[in-house]
Amino acid sequence: MALEVQVAMDASDPSGLAEFWALALGYVRQPPPPGHDSWEAFAEVNGMAHLLGERDALVDPEGLGPRLYFQRVPEEKAGKNRVHLDIRASKGAEDEVERARLVGEHVARLVAAGARVLWEVDEPAGRCTVLADPEGNEFCVA
Repeated sequence: MALEVQVAMDASDPSGLAEFWALALGYVRQPPPPGHDSWEAFAEVNGMAHLLGERDALVDPEGLGPRLYFQRVPEEKAGKNRVHLDIRASKGAEDEVERARLVGEHVARLVAAGARVLWEVDEPAGRCTVLADPEGNEFCVA
């Protein structure tokens, strides 16, 4: 039996980073628990109002991918990621031209949303674009 996984990301601005990754992955903000109209209402009822803005979460709207959890931390990112996400923007593309077009379009959307291109990889094993999100976390788009 496989175990469920969550990806946790440290952030200076959890909600801002969640907004970026929602665009990057096609995810949505996790809805509040049943019986609550908003996370603010849930926090108020449960004595957690002081934590608003300290965390955020995204889910795959189809329920297939892992939950992404963003938590505020006081320190800035200090070095290269040891784990990173690979976004398969070209999945299902028929040929190299179509794959390149899909990757290029997605990279352009992410750059417009605050990412920056770090480098391009073009090797016999594959091609991808390496980027950094608005807080400097590296990831790839292929």
